[in-house]
Amino acid sequence: MTAQGLLENLEDAGCGPEVTERFLMLESAGQHQEQLKLLSDHRRHLLDCLHREERRIDCLDYLLYKLKDEQSEEAEK
Repeated sequence: MTAQGLLENLEDAGCGPEVTERFLMLESAGQHQEQLKLLSDHRRHLLDCLHREERRIDCLDYLLYKLKDEQSEEAEK
């Protein structure tokens, strides 16, 4: 992978400047295991964010369901 391709991929993966800089520093030091750990940690962080957002969507879905259900009951009266 070219250096530009690597930078684009890190950016597309949501890696901020700190993660990117650390990744490149590890690359220049030949610390490939640490690079893998860094990327795995970032992946875990992204998954945590995703799960948090999924819980929020679930809460909104429940609220929408309850509101529609209440409106439906009122319309039947």
